[in-house]
Amino acid sequence: MLMTPLGRFRAVALAEGLSFIVLLFIAMPLKYFADMPLAVRYTGLVHGLLFVVYLLVLLEAGITYRWPIFRWVGAFGASLVPFGVFVLDARLRREAPSARGS
Repeated sequence: MLMTPLGRFRAVALAEGLSFIVLLFIAMPLKYFADMPLAVRYTGLVHGLLFVVYLLVLLEAGITYRWPIFRWVGAFGASLVPFGVFVLDARLRREAPSARGS
């Protein structure tokens, strides 16, 4: 999976999406309901680093496969919506042969 730009993008996207879900649905409630602000600090740090890596591998995959602008914008938008990267991953997996050059 990590041998191609698309594989790297999908792997990082899944990790970034999971960190976003953990941040929103575990760390944030711990901060506000259990008075544990460090949960957000550390989870937010990991999520922020993964988001930067996500943008870099999006750039790599987009350039390598000559994605049209709507795919770039869609992939960026998917990272901003909870569960968005999981939907994007399912779509990329389903379109695997055409995702490389569409």
